Amino acid sequence: MAEEVQNGAGADNGSKAAAVVFAAVKPWLVVEAPKGNDAVQFYKAAFGAEEVSRVNHPKRKAEQELPLVLSAELKLGSSTIVVSDLTDDDSAPVKSAVTGSVFCLETEDVEAAVAKAVAAGAVSEGEISEGEGACCGGRVGKVKDPYGNVWLICSPSKKCGDVAA
Repeated sequence: MAEEVQNGAGADNGSKAAAVVFAAVKPWLVVEAPKGNDAVQFYKAAFGAEEVSRVNHPKRKAEQELPLVLSAELKLGSSTIVVSDLTDDDSAPVKSAVTGSVFCLETEDVEAAVAKAVAAGAVSEGEISEGEGACCGGRVGKVKDPYGNVWLICSPSKKCGDVAA
């Protein structure tokens, strides 16, 4: 029987340090400025995200049309993501654009979720199919949001114990 290892505890690396326990992982999506607010609105419309908090850039001048988003925390299901505009000052967590992010959302109604994302501005990539990927074991649809992120929309994976013999 395999022993459950938590956040590296029990790994034989010679360290006697106590295990570190994390409460959550919050993916941080950085988008080209000034599209942060648009991205927040897209995630609300496409995926039903709820905005929990927002911090706008303190150095933006009042005459500028849109304030830059330093961080907007969104609740998506039981998870949290953070969205921000790309800036080049000291307050920014990253200084250059990152590409290639992929997220997996689980839902019972894959077709409706893909249709909702597309209606909000995402682009569907291929047909909905039966998935055997890392995060998806059931039906899976794939969309790309207007900010370059790929979202796999999947029916919940069946665990080995859930499959009838």
